[in-house]
Amino acid sequence: MYSADIVSSTSTRMYSADIVSSTSTRMHCADIVSSTSTRMRCADKCVIYQYQNVQCRHCVIYHYQNVQCRHWDLYVEQPIFTTQAHVFQIDAGTKKDWVQASKNSVSVSFYYDNTRNTYRIISVDGSKAIVNSTITPNMVFTKTSQKFGQWSDPRANTVYGLGFSSEQELTKFIEKFKEVKELTRQASGIKSGEVNGTGENHSHPSPQVSRQNLHQRTNSLSSIQNDSGGLRERRNSFTQGGSNGLPANTSTEAQLKYENDRLKLALAQSSANAKKWEVELQTLKNNNARLTAALQESTANVEEWKKQLAAYKEESVRLKKRILDQDKGGGGDPLMVGQLTDQLERIRLDNHNKQEEIKRLNAQLQDLTIKDGQTSGLQVRIQSLEEENHSLSLRLQDAHRQLQESRSSKDQESRELLRLQEILGSKISELYETHETIIATIRRESNS
Repeated sequence: MYSADIVSSTSTRMYSADIVSSTSTRMHCADIVSSTSTRMRCADKCVIYQYQNVQCRHCVIYHYQNVQCRHWDLYVEQPIFTTQAHVFQIDAGTKKDWVQASKNSVSVSFYYDNTRNTYRIISVDGSKAIVNSTITPNMVFTKTSQKFGQWSDPRANTVYGLGFSSEQELTKFIEKFKEVKELTRQASGIKSGEVNGTGENHSHPSPQVSRQNLHQRTNSLSSIQNDSGGLRERRNSFTQGGSNGLPANTSTEAQLKYENDRLKLALAQSSANAKKWEVELQTLKNNNARLTAALQESTANVEEWKKQLAAYKEESVRLKKRILDQDKGGGGDPLMVGQLTDQLERIRLDNHNKQEEIKRLNAQLQDLTIKDGQTSGLQVRIQSLEEENHSLSLRLQDAHRQLQESRSSKDQESRELLRLQEILGSKISELYETHETIIATIRRESNS
C-alpha cells in the first residue's frame, strides 16, 4: 500500500523453535486518527498473528504481523462472524452416528485467511481445535432439523454438525455460510482471471485490491444486517474504492447494485426455504399420523389377545374339571378323551400363532422406531409416543408371560391326561383279568 503521508516503512523476518515464518510491515502517517490491534493464540499458547488497523484522515493503512507455527497451520484476521453452537463430527467407523466434539456450547467463527485468500470455519474447545474447515465453492450446508445443520469437508475427510440453541441462530449461520461461499466463488473467479489475463493493470486488479473489494462487500452486507455503524462502514468502503483509482459515482452504483442483488437472492432463498419447511412439516404430520395409527392398532390387538387368553383360561379350567371327574369316576370314555386331546392341540396351535403375531408386531414397531430415529426432527415430537410404545411393550411382555403360563398349564393338563389314560388302561386290564378269572372259575365248577 502507498500513501502520500507515509513517513517510514520497515519489515522483518524472524524464526524460532516452533515458528515457521513471520513477517511484519509497519507504516506511519502524519495524521493518524485511531489505531486498533488484536492478538490471538493457538491451542499450544503460541502467538498466531497480530493485526493492527490504523486509520488516518486521508487513508486507511493496515499493519499485519502474521506468524505461522507448527502447532496450527493458520493465517487469520479478526472473525467476520461468530456464533455459539454444539459441535459434532460423524463417526469415522460407521459413517452414520454423530460423535460430540464439544462438551458444552462453543464459539464457531468465520475467518478470512489474508495470506491464502481463503475463508475458514474455526472452533476451539479449551486447548483443542475441534473445527478447522476451509470453505470451497462446492460446499453445501444442509439443515437437517429445526436447530441442527451439517456440512461435509472433503479435505478433512469428515462431516461436521452444529446444534444451535434456536432456529434463528441456525438461519443466521446458513446465511453467512452462503455469503462466504459466494465470496469464495468470486475470489476463485478473480484468481482464474489473473492467470488467464493479459496482465494489464487497468483490466486486471492486483490480488490485494481484489481481497479489499471482497472485504468491502462483506462489510456492506454486515451493515445491512446491523443498522448501527452502517453509514461508517459504507463511508470506509467508498473511501477505499476511491483510493483504488475508480470514480466515486461508479463505485457507489456498483456497491448499491451488488447490495440489491444480494437482497434479491436472500429473498428468493427465503421463499424457497419456506416451501421446503412446509413440505417438511407435512411429512412430519404424515409420519405422526402413521405412527399413531400403528400404536392404536397394536393396542387393539393386545386387548383382543387378553380376551382370548381369558377364554383359554376358562377352557383350561373346564378341561381340568372333566379330567378330575373322570379320575374320580374310575373310568373314562375313549371318545371323550380323544376330544379333550384334540382341544388341547388346538389350544397349543392357537398359542403358537399368537406368539408369532406378537413377534411380528414387535418387529414392525422396531422398524417404525428405527425409521423414526433416522429423522432427527421427529425426536422431540414423538417422545411421548415412544413412552407409550414402551408401556405397550411392557403390556406385550405381560401378555407373553400369561401365554407362557397358559402353555405350561396346558402341558400339565396333557401330562394329567396321559396319566388318566394309563390308569384307564390298567383298569381295563384288571377288568379283563377279572373276566378271565370268572370264566375259569365257572368252567371249574361246571367240570366238577
